[in-house]
Amino acid sequence: MGRKSILTGLICCALGGLPATAQKMGAATAMSDQQFIDFAAQTDMTEAHLGQAAANQAASQEVKDFAQMLVTDHTNDYTQLGTIATKAGLTVPKGLDAQHDKMVAPFEKLKGAAFDHRFAREMVLGHTKAIAEYKREAQDAQNPDVKAYANQALPTLEKHLQAAKDLEKKPAAKHGKM
Repeated sequence: MGRKSILTGLICCALGGLPATAQKMGAATAMSDQQFIDFAAQTDMTEAHLGQAAANQAASQEVKDFAQMLVTDHTNDYTQLGTIATKAGLTVPKGLDAQHDKMVAPFEKLKGAAFDHRFAREMVLGHTKAIAEYKREAQDAQNPDVKAYANQALPTLEKHLQAAKDLEKKPAAKHGKM
């Protein structure tokens, strides 16, 4: 009986850490649909939050324009995600979790070209990870609506990744100064 309880506890701990592990490592295994919904919602909220921060903290108009596109697209995506999740009997987080709060925190202290550079770099990394998870979910989702959603969202994420790569390639001087 004691061994069974320990094993159950270990499995619960492992499953509870899966979304964080998936994001950090680009997980080799598929998430459950609920874990994907959590991942997608946290990604949408983080991107929208950072996009809003860029309005006041970025130096470059190109970065501000890109950030506004992120706010618009990820806010729309989050709304659509909520509809899909409800239909599938899943829940959508309503706020950033501690892990994503921690990711956002360093940006609050940056302004100007330093913000622009870090923002572009993090958007490349974040969108690369997100695309990998969305592709995996588009193939492995248990719910057909969640699968269709993941597949339909990929072109927008790929557009964001390309735009972020373009921003990252620009010299810091072109990002503007503050």
